[in-house]
Formats: sequence, C-alpha cells, structure tokens
Amino acid sequence: MDYSRREFMGLAAATVVGSTVSASDVAGQTAGNDLLRRRADFPVLRDWTYLNSAYIAPSPQPVIDATVAFHQAKASDPISLGAMLDETRILRERFAQLVNASPGEVGLLSATSEGENVVTAALDLEPGDNVVIDDLHYDTTELLYQHLVESRGIELRIVDSVGGAAPPELFARYVDGRTRVVSVSWVSHQNGYRHDLDALADLAHSHDAYLYVDAIQGVGAVELDVAATPVDFFTCGGYKWLLAGFGVAPFYVREALLGSIGMDRVGWRQLESEPEPRQYQFYEDARKYGYATPAFGAVYQMRAALDYVLGIGVERIEAHTSRLAVELNHELRGLGFDVLTPAGNASPIVAFKHGVAAEEATRRLQDARVRVSLRENGTQVRVGIALFNNRDDVDKMLEACESLRT
Repeated sequence: MDYSRREFMGLAAATVVGSTVSASDVAGQTAGNDLLRRRADFPVLRDWTYLNSAYIAPSPQPVIDATVAFHQAKASDPISLGAMLDETRILRERFAQLVNASPGEVGLLSATSEGENVVTAALDLEPGDNVVIDDLHYDTTELLYQHLVESRGIELRIVDSVGGAAPPELFARYVDGRTRVVSVSWVSHQNGYRHDLDALADLAHSHDAYLYVDAIQGVGAVELDVAATPVDFFTCGGYKWLLAGFGVAPFYVREALLGSIGMDRVGWRQLESEPEPRQYQFYEDARKYGYATPAFGAVYQMRAALDYVLGIGVERIEAHTSRLAVELNHELRGLGFDVLTPAGNASPIVAFKHGVAAEEATRRLQDARVRVSLRENGTQVRVGIALFNNRDDVDKMLEACESLRT
C-alpha cells in the first residue's frame, strides 16, 4: 500500500529527532572541540578538515538517512502523491519558522536565481528604470540585469565595494526615484561580506523601490527574522548552510506584495480548486510559484535538514561560526596575508590571497587534508566555517597557510 506521511516518518523521523538540543547538551557546551556537539554526524570529517561549506556543505548523517528512507520507500512501495505534497507543506512551514515568516509567504522553486527572475518578470521594468547592485553580488544577477538592459532598456548601476565592503552609504549615491530594485547577496560568495539588510531596506523603501536578497550564503548560518528586517523578496538554495541538497529553493515574498508578483508560468500545482469544469482558481499565496512536480527526494532531504538546523538553533550556529571566522581573519592578518574579508565581519566566510602558484596551493592544501575553495584562477582561498567546525580545524587551516606564504 502507499505510505502515508505518518508511516513514512516512522521510517525516517527517528533519525532527526535526536538532533534537538537538550538542557544537558547545553550544559556540556563550555569548552572543547565540539561546542555544538554535532561532529559525529558528519562523515566527511573522518578524512578532511572540511572548511568548504560556502561551496557545498556536507549533509549530516541523519539527513542522509531520511533521504535514503524516501528512496527505499520509492523502491519498495512508492509514497502517494498526496503524502509527498503534504511533505512540501511541512517543508514550507519549517522554513517559515526558520525566518519568522508565515507559511503563505514561502514558495518552493528549484534554484536560487529563479526567484529574482520571477520578481523581475512581474515588475514590468521599462526604459528609464534602474536597478542597483554591487560588485560583490553573484554573477547570475549581473547577467540577468544586463539582459534586461538590452531587452527592456533599463539602467544597471553597480556599486563598487571599498576594502571588501559595500555599506549602505555607498548604495545611497546610486538610488533615486527611478530605482525599482536594490539587489544584494546578503552574504557575498566572494569574501563573506555581510550586508546591512535593515539599512538597505530603509534606503530602498524611502525611494519606493524593492529590496531583493540572494540569501543562499546566509540562511542557516546567520539569523534572519523577516518580521523585523523588512526585505521584500529573497531566495536561497539548500546545498550550503541548510545542509540539504539540490533541486529545492525556498522563495520568500512579503505578504503585502504577493498580489504584485504574479506567476511567470502555469501548471497543475498552482491550482487551489476547479469549482466548475475549466474554471480554475489559483492559489493567492506563495504556493502559486510552484507550478509543476517538484524534486520530491530533495523535498524530503530539505525537510529533514531544516529539522536538524532548527534543533540546534541558528542563533547558536551563528555565534559559533562567526566567532571562529573572526579569529581566523585576525590571525591571517597577523601572518601577513592580504585578507579580502573586512575585519570583524559577522559571517562564516573568510577569503584571502595566498602567495604561491595555484597548482602548488592545490597540492599543499591536499597534502594537509584541508578542503577549501581556490578562487580567481586559484589565487585566492575562501574558507567556509560550518556548525561542525572547531578551533582545531582553524588551527589546521593556519598551519596549512604557513606553506602558502611566499
């Protein structure tokens, strides 16, 4: 017979229940090398000092177990469509809880860049309108707006960062009465710079513009409360700090704007009801953005990952990872490296320039069993510190860095 949601969770939920943090857990988190007490959940740590979660984060074993349980069920007695759709509802509710939104403000897309395409398609941008981004943004956003420059005649204004930072006062010089969208990567993939979303929202709204946020490098690692921080739209993928996989991207649209951001395509999953034959009633909340059959395996994986992250608490994750990142930043400067991330920056990413040939840097890091990203043709190192990392990992990174100096 088909698995109901309850029956399926009997197979998988037990793997995630243990992720909640008890009072005894908290009491034990005073010192040592596993402050969040989750290292045992990450098999990658058996072989690597893994500091590359800003690229692709490893999923913890409980999340993988839940994903395998879904595929085992599909192999032996596939789960009903109704039960799988119910799982998408639960996923939306969990994500809403994570960012303090209402479930009706959360839709599910397939990739981060899809959200900005949905928003810009709905805004009817025209000649004379401008969009403001910065040079720390992800490449896809600049590509999207350059296309709109050519196809719709809008103006793209790019803020030049200074010292690896793009504070709101730099944006203020570019925003005016014809600005329609201010768009930023909340935490830059380039150097981890964390934008001041509150100030940028105030700036955009004071000119009747919208604030769009690419949040893939922030959500799950840095706290976001959309009830307190008035971003208008954001999208994020699951394969970085949310510890999930590929194929599902939560898309947030502020409730007051749902009527302004329509559907850019049409499919069966947007239908709320069909009161009469060929009379279709579409969802009015963010469910309308999910038009076709989603990647259900990815849905089950992300739901389990959200349970895992919520069980720890993003506030605690942020405090732990940002502290280690600030320490690494400071000590890299002390070793004489050109650090591209502003000092004291509160995000889990640190980037710096090293002093050897790219091929040699790759070999030396490989020999040290340290996994990071080499960027800009191998001339820069980007470190991404996750909830499972500890001070020993930072020390191993610093030891490896000694071999990267000229």
